[in-house]
Amino acid sequence: MTEQSEVRAFYSGKNFFITGGTGFVGLCLIEKVLRTIPDVGKLYLLMRPKKGKEISKRLEEFPGNPVFEKLLETESKDIFNKLIPVAGDVGEDDLGLSQTDRDILVKNVNVVIHSAATLDFQENLSPTVKINIMGTRRVMQLCKEIKDLKVMVHVSSAYVNSYLTEAHEKIYDAPEDVEKVISLVKTMNDDALNEIEPQILKNHLNTYTFTKHLAEHEVKNCAHLFPCTIVRPTMIVAAWKEPVPGWTCSKVGPQGFLMGAAKGVVRRLPMCKNNIADYIPVDVVVNQLLVAGWHAAKKKSGLTVYHCSSSTQKPFRWTMLEYKVNEMLHKYPLKSAVWYPRLEFVSSLWLFRVSAIFVHFFPAVLLDMMLRLTGGRPILFRLHKNVWSSLGRLEKFIFNEWRYHNPNTRDLCRTLTAPDDKLFYIDISDIDWVDYFVTLHLGVRRYLNREKVSTLCAARRKDTFLLAAHVLWQIGIIYLLWLLVAVITGLTMTQSAWTAPLIYMLLSLL
Repeated sequence: MTEQSEVRAFYSGKNFFITGGTGFVGLCLIEKVLRTIPDVGKLYLLMRPKKGKEISKRLEEFPGNPVFEKLLETESKDIFNKLIPVAGDVGEDDLGLSQTDRDILVKNVNVVIHSAATLDFQENLSPTVKINIMGTRRVMQLCKEIKDLKVMVHVSSAYVNSYLTEAHEKIYDAPEDVEKVISLVKTMNDDALNEIEPQILKNHLNTYTFTKHLAEHEVKNCAHLFPCTIVRPTMIVAAWKEPVPGWTCSKVGPQGFLMGAAKGVVRRLPMCKNNIADYIPVDVVVNQLLVAGWHAAKKKSGLTVYHCSSSTQKPFRWTMLEYKVNEMLHKYPLKSAVWYPRLEFVSSLWLFRVSAIFVHFFPAVLLDMMLRLTGGRPILFRLHKNVWSSLGRLEKFIFNEWRYHNPNTRDLCRTLTAPDDKLFYIDISDIDWVDYFVTLHLGVRRYLNREKVSTLCAARRKDTFLLAAHVLWQIGIIYLLWLLVAVITGLTMTQSAWTAPLIYMLLSLL
């Protein structure tokens, strides 16, 4: 007799309530459920109007999202009838739900997956508390009312404990009294909150990690009432295997800077390349949410925390790719590149700032002028200015290293049957990071830069042209600087010929 999938059997016929369903993880989660659990019940998606579009209109756009291409190879668009949009917002009282919608959820939902959060490291306390802490509290209150809740899965972050260089799969003591924090947000204006923010955050790096830490305690407070589990992903990156290798809609982390590097506009990156960079593919995260939910429902008691991470199991360092990044950029170039790609890592912020003046800002001014002349929208200078201003907030994340131990995740992996291990894989021990990043780059090329495989030949021809232009540009710059030195020193060009190789060496260091 063929062994069956226990995870799929558990979720068959169950109705989900999902927050954050239109985000990176949420879209991949919805796709996975629809494709691998065909007998699933309804998926109620908490949504809010965006850019003037009502939630029904936003839902109508789902079938056109590339994440669902594989699903639609075997299913008709009728499969999306399982998706039920519910108007609401985790940042509003009672989740912004109408009484009718709340009654429907209370009566029908069996599985809750809470993924919604504000991820902005620049936000002050007010919005992060209202969304990350109070939003989680509102979700937990709804869970208390649901008649037949089988499990609640909370999507947290490994970086809730980023004040520690090593963290384990447990809930650490709250950094502050949550009622005090909520009271401050309700009674103080933003200016006053900004003034006391350092005293409130203590050793937390920003309001995001602080509020997500306190949100875990909201889940812990309900763990005795119904099965709960917490999954803490690290930096979530493009899909490893499913639904399509390399799929992404996120510009965060390596996806964002590879997007810019392929265009030729990001040429230097501040990075401690010998440090472990803890990346985890989005499909592994989604699988772990489903597997952790199944296991929590099966146990029916206790609260288990899982690190969905790679740092202590299959660590990645940028030294693995240092000499392959540019090879990758030119093997799979962009037709839309604006300059010859060349990405180099720099080991400090001050060196990055110096080099950015010459390799980012000067070319950005030139290219923005060209865009204006051709009727385009100048954006490069503003883009680099935004990166420049954000470096101070990101410095600790750029140059620090964390190790997130994951024995609970490894134990969870061992509980899976053979069919589940294949269908809901969470073991990353056999990932080849070099091969994976080629896949990620191809995904960035297709999904973020929106260039199909059919454009590769034209892109490679342009890459050759840009190389020639880049060499001529460098020769021109060296010649002008050489001429300037000759004029200043009163030497002839021949007498000052030694300056040409010196200028070249200095430019290569920038």
